[in-house]
Amino acid sequence: MEFQDVVRRRRMVRRFTDEPVRPDAVDRLVRNAVRAPSAGFAQGWSFLVLTEPDDVARFWAATSPEQPERSMSTWLAGMRTAPVLVVVLTSKDVYLDRYAEDDKGWADRDENRWAVPYWHVDAGMAALLMLQTAVDDGLGACFFGVAPGEVGRLRAAFGIPDAYAPTGVVAVGHPADRAATGSPRRRARKPLDDVVHRGRWGGRSSPR
Repeated sequence: MEFQDVVRRRRMVRRFTDEPVRPDAVDRLVRNAVRAPSAGFAQGWSFLVLTEPDDVARFWAATSPEQPERSMSTWLAGMRTAPVLVVVLTSKDVYLDRYAEDDKGWADRDENRWAVPYWHVDAGMAALLMLQTAVDDGLGACFFGVAPGEVGRLRAAFGIPDAYAPTGVVAVGHPADRAATGSPRRRARKPLDDVVHRGRWGGRSSPR
């Protein structure tokens, strides 16, 4: 598939068929994920790949809130049809250690030196590569988060070390509905001129 087609067709898929995902397609997802950029080439990410039905069910049992703040029954019913889940994890310590090395020179490991938590930024970039890879393979995917109150149960269910925190989860499968769902069905994409500022804030001149 042409790259522009991958970008244009990428959307969050929230319901999947019962068709299994080929193992080589799952492998391609994670192989491409680790091609993402990372600060200092720290590569502080890890990926928990769940393809067995029992493991996928254990994930939902651990992360579904007993009393959600809003109704999630429709969303959960759709997302639970995904045959593959990839939990995207990242380690802040890996980054703090990397930038305390001689070629970086922040020997004190002070987290306040970081403008933003790049450990999560880099993990998000890896997740986006998985979303795009899914489209290129004719699959559907959705990125979603784990509520803070459910992280402890997720760790316990899968033996995730305390040093690693979930940035989010990529659900993968064959899309059951090709039409847009969720917020994109109710909200229009913002015009480019509303979000792109050329030369200065509010600048609208077109590039030459």
